[in-house]
Amino acid sequence: MIVIAAAVIGAILGWRRATQLKGNRRDRAQYAVAYALGFAILGLFATIFIERMF
Repeated sequence: MIVIAAAVIGAILGWRRATQLKGNRRDRAQYAVAYALGFAILGLFATIFIERMF
């Protein structure tokens, strides 16, 4: 669940960032995908860390 939530949050943040930079729809989609992947990887590491701690 953490990975999915992180990916969705990352996509939203990426879309907003590209909008602030005045990018077109393709730029926004690219930023959304890149941020989603980055946040999903961070979420994966967080999930692994939490599972190993408990």
